[in-house]
Amino acid sequence: MTDFVITEEPADSDDVRWCFGRYYAELGQLFDYVVDEALPLGLDELTPPRGLVFIAREDGEAVGSGALKLHQPGIAEIKRMWVAPRVRGCGLGRRLLEALEAAAVEAGKSVTRLDSNGQLAAAIAMYRSHGYRDVPPFNDEPFADHWLEKDLAVNADEVSE
Repeated sequence: MTDFVITEEPADSDDVRWCFGRYYAELGQLFDYVVDEALPLGLDELTPPRGLVFIAREDGEAVGSGALKLHQPGIAEIKRMWVAPRVRGCGLGRRLLEALEAAAVEAGKSVTRLDSNGQLAAAIAMYRSHGYRDVPPFNDEPFADHWLEKDLAVNADEVSE
């Protein structure tokens, strides 16, 4: 089993920039994503207390990322979930998602939201299998065609029963 280490990282670190760059490049290949046309996401939105970024590493190498925006009351928004193609299928996406959800709960949030694109079918399937449900659009992201949400309080109650 592959051993991944997931840690919080400053939003302006080299590894965050590298992972986000791979994320943007992959989306650009899949569906002509253009970062300058997407909803902006500033470093200040990913810096505590307004947000945070996690980086996953394997043997010290950055192989995944995930971020949280924490500025809305009760709601955390998941951004920039990405896992390197060579480690997909090892459960890292699920581990990153769980780490982000735990951080959201720790920050006092009861709901996590995310937007996605239908070209990311495996990611959407992972989110749904982890308790996310489709909701009406909550932002104007031009590259999104799926909006999902999870009630963290409901799932915590179900797990504890």
